Amino acid sequence: MPKKSTKKKSIASSRSKRATKPKPLANSTRNSSFAIEHHIGNVIRQQRNTNHLTINEVAELANISSGMLSRIERGDVSASLETLEKLATALGMPISLFFRDYDVPEWSAQHVKKGKGMQVVRRGTKKGHAYHLLAYEQGPAKSFEPFLITMDDASEEFPSFQHLGTEFIYVLKGKIEYRHGSDTYLLQPGDSLMFSGEVPHGPEKLVKVPIEILAIINYSSEY
Repeated sequence: MPKKSTKKKSIASSRSKRATKPKPLANSTRNSSFAIEHHIGNVIRQQRNTNHLTINEVAELANISSGMLSRIERGDVSASLETLEKLATALGMPISLFFRDYDVPEWSAQHVKKGKGMQVVRRGTKKGHAYHLLAYEQGPAKSFEPFLITMDDASEEFPSFQHLGTEFIYVLKGKIEYRHGSDTYLLQPGDSLMFSGEVPHGPEKLVKVPIEILAIINYSSEY
């Protein structure tokens, strides 16, 4: 369920936002003089795509030209620290995430402590609605994303969301009317729902807040 960016408000919120786990680079790439530039460009592109943002939107938020951002994503130029700080703010991620997975083993266990999942800003989400990413995809391709979603503002209105893959949601707390296509489901703690992400879906009414939902998006299979 992705969020809408506002232009004035940095798409990030300090939601210690989730930066997509960057794809590990081959050793031959790391040995080149542009290894770090390619790695950083890869992180930026994946994070931008994860948040369903265009190059123009991120460039505007970071106050740089879209042409420059395209060159940075391709690894054609070395971005200054000041530019990286602006991009990190625009993407809602700590600047250290640009370098964290550079030249590290591809596979390792991930331990996320309670309340420490990366907060992600998605299109269409506003106040009182947060996504915490519980695991970061490892390997050359993203196949799934697990989120803990919290909602505590009953007055918030939601647009319809659409994305590739199959989504599974499990209600942990609260009560919500959830819409998928032309159907609406009343979900309470212990209830679950699985559906195709390509069909418009999203919260219809927050019946009892606060609401906590475990959501897992599987991109590797079709519904």
